[in-house]
Amino acid sequence: MLFNSFVFILIFLPLTLAGCFLAGRIGARVAAAWLAAASLVFYGWWNPPYVLLLLASIAGNWLSGLALARSRTSSSARRRAILGVAVGANLLLLGYFKYANFFLGTAGLALGMPLGVGDVLLPLGISFFTFTQIAFLVDTYRGEVTDYDLVHYGLFVTFFPHLIAGPILHHKEIMPQFDRPDAFRPQWRNISVGLTIFVIGLAKKVVVADSLAPFVAPAFAPDAPVALFDAWGAALAYTLQIYFDFSGYSDMAIGLAQLFGIRLPLNFDSPYKARDIIDFWRRWHMTLSRFLRDYLYIPLGGNRKGASRRYVNLMATMLLGGLWHGAGWTFVIWGGLHGLYLVINHGFLAVARNLGLAARPQTMVAAISGRTLTFLAVVVAWVFFRAPDLATALNVLGAMAGQNGAHAFAHWSREYSWIAGGLLVVFVAPNTQQIMTAYAPALGRVEPLGDLWRRFVWSPNAGWLVAGIALALWSMSRLNQSSEFLYYNF
Repeated sequence: MLFNSFVFILIFLPLTLAGCFLAGRIGARVAAAWLAAASLVFYGWWNPPYVLLLLASIAGNWLSGLALARSRTSSSARRRAILGVAVGANLLLLGYFKYANFFLGTAGLALGMPLGVGDVLLPLGISFFTFTQIAFLVDTYRGEVTDYDLVHYGLFVTFFPHLIAGPILHHKEIMPQFDRPDAFRPQWRNISVGLTIFVIGLAKKVVVADSLAPFVAPAFAPDAPVALFDAWGAALAYTLQIYFDFSGYSDMAIGLAQLFGIRLPLNFDSPYKARDIIDFWRRWHMTLSRFLRDYLYIPLGGNRKGASRRYVNLMATMLLGGLWHGAGWTFVIWGGLHGLYLVINHGFLAVARNLGLAARPQTMVAAISGRTLTFLAVVVAWVFFRAPDLATALNVLGAMAGQNGAHAFAHWSREYSWIAGGLLVVFVAPNTQQIMTAYAPALGRVEPLGDLWRRFVWSPNAGWLVAGIALALWSMSRLNQSSEFLYYNF
């Protein structure tokens, strides 16, 4: 079921809200059980048999968490064995559905024989609910988990706003909310703020991201004859498409959770305004960055074993982060590029510190140059992320470099208008959490707004009500052409 569909907006969401609020009058645990059941219906709408897979994953990880919790007085070797088996089972499940054909196909090419497991339908959200539960197991092993209630755990994993495409949750930021006295109770502030954030996200998806999609596909078709401006247009269009698609999903998830009185962590913070690639990864898919840092980069040694080891750890983390997004060499290259960018960025900062330049105030020219270089590096990497294969990615990049020639602008087409408008929004306009500064919950860091934009801060008045209704109607008018979110594929 898609957030951007009539059946979700007009049927599933109202029924789920009403049932949750009625159940909340009995008790928070009853409401949590209702919401977990509704989330399973949401997931099963796509492919009902895979609900059994999700339930098996939840049951196995909950039992493993209990076993870890009860083994606190056991030997460290036994506890490590329990954790290893549980995490290994998660990775085997993910590996079979997502990576078996990729690795077997690669081995088959090396051996000169066809290898594979046949067509395997990738379960929606498997990367997200697998990583969420691995984090729970590791934190249980570390003694950081206190709530093992099965209803709470089931809702923690299945809560429909985040189930399919994140954010990747930590138990400590979500499960304690299920016991709050005001959880699952109707509150005007939660409903008004949640609906506003949801509508903003819906507009990002159906009005902007889906309008950019037709400009992307032709250039990324295999063996497409692409010239200079077409290639740059397609690369920029995809850069904006994935921005508004993922930003829209993140807003909609936060807004939906807020309707129920649940606060999800911020997952997206104007990444194209980043001053360097380190800052980009503090702003893009923030919960994945946090997971990779806490459960991969730091356990590998982080920066504790010298600069050389730090760079190796960065590359390993980003390569695996690229592979997490998809089973293909284009995703590995995308991750490797970002790993290389991070190594260069950290190396440059180290040199600047040694030369005493890091403490100097940054000039406007340096700030603009840093943001521009970061953005262009991200655009180049997105080409590999979007391309169906390596040959197509190299074809588009070659065209961007001018190897296929250029054509003159015959006229300013609709495509370039959408791209120009999108770039203006991502570089200049405030993001959702800035707009909602005064009334939204603490969504994370919020950069201060300049005088020009302060008048656009949301407040519960007639003007914003009219604007919200207009934006909702505009978005709803485009739902007949609704499409999946790009991150549903990961």
